[in-house]
Amino acid sequence: MNSELKDKTYVWHPFTQMQDWVENPQLVIAAGEGIKMVDTDGKSYYDGVSSLWLNVHGHRKDAIDQAIIKQLGKIAHTTMLGLASVPAAELAEKLVQIVPSGLKKVFYSDSGSTAVEIAVKMAYQYWQLKGNTKKQKFVTLTNAYHGDTVGSVSVGGIDLFHRIFGPLLFETIHAPSPCCYYCALGEEPEQCGLACTKEVEKILAEQHGEIAAMVVEPLVQGAAGMLTQPPGYLRRIRELTKQYNVLLIVDEVATGFGRTGKMFACEHEGVSPDIMTMAKGITAGYLPLAATLTTEEVYNAFLGDRASQKTFFHGHSYTGNALACAAALANLEVFKEEQVIEGLQAKIAAAKSKLAAFWQLTAVGDIRQCGLMIGVELMANRQAKTPFPADQLTGHQVCMLAREYGLIIRPLGDVIVFMPPLASTVSEIEVMLDIIYRCIQEITQ
Repeated sequence: MNSELKDKTYVWHPFTQMQDWVENPQLVIAAGEGIKMVDTDGKSYYDGVSSLWLNVHGHRKDAIDQAIIKQLGKIAHTTMLGLASVPAAELAEKLVQIVPSGLKKVFYSDSGSTAVEIAVKMAYQYWQLKGNTKKQKFVTLTNAYHGDTVGSVSVGGIDLFHRIFGPLLFETIHAPSPCCYYCALGEEPEQCGLACTKEVEKILAEQHGEIAAMVVEPLVQGAAGMLTQPPGYLRRIRELTKQYNVLLIVDEVATGFGRTGKMFACEHEGVSPDIMTMAKGITAGYLPLAATLTTEEVYNAFLGDRASQKTFFHGHSYTGNALACAAALANLEVFKEEQVIEGLQAKIAAAKSKLAAFWQLTAVGDIRQCGLMIGVELMANRQAKTPFPADQLTGHQVCMLAREYGLIIRPLGDVIVFMPPLASTVSEIEVMLDIIYRCIQEITQ
């Protein structure tokens, strides 16, 4: 039994209709090198979505490989319940040094979903401990995606993913998604004066006494289809949450570690949140690790003697895993030594220049780019914003054709997502975008 057959016999894949999966041929990856992956037949492919937005410096990065090997020579994992860990302590110090000022404490977990779950529980318990017991609600954005645990789904807003679980979830207050292409308020960006923030202000003004926190993906709502926010939105949200005494939780799971052109998306607008979550790129795509960072103010509310029961009762078996923390430390060192952030501007500019030609394709309805987070939305009619029939699976067809030309990408509906490893060269980015252009053209024209 080969690997593909074993997979179809035993494995249940995420976000996958398994009937379709089992009935069709599937690609099995056997190896990787740099920004390419190799299948079991020896064919290589560009990793055009960074192995689901995780890979940063390419596969088999020697500095990270060696850091993990070195840590294996010491210990692979120890619990953080009652014990401290050398790699976890060192990484926490490094993270505090690179995040927005004010974030001083690090709580580890193992995925973006759990990092958000922790943030939600942390914010809720903070207000309970402060005596503001009515502050139990959360404001989130329409089309938000923050993960798949029950708490993170509750603060999400993608109906396709979350509708079925409605009875399990706690209620949240939804503010309009701040995407100009899909403006829920029917406004024109040039004249609206950030009308979407005015809707948030109405919510906070009326209900701030009951709101614990607002949760946002900064600059880009990734899983919603790379929906980019207008400049100034995040900064204004920070001003409003401060004004109305509401915590701001910023979810940097997708946007963190260079994806938007800076280490964290918050930096673009000078925002320092009360709580920040991170995962994905934290280990450069090597091992599961996540972190929830917060301020001294939030942390101090949990301090007391054991009898006070102010403890934050949350944890995971693999919290602060030594191998993952070693990988993360090596990842940060690569960022520093290779000046990764400084080198991104030329790559971002090259992608933007290449994307300009995509408007020649009549099926391209919108192009959204924030750093190297890119979404090309396909429409049957660009002017009327008429989508292709859902059963036509246009985005899926484009991505499957791309494999024939040596590129792995994955759509969000009919949004073609391109999120290459930061290690990609300008020429590699141009080659990958040429493949995407060709595939859109062949499928839609």
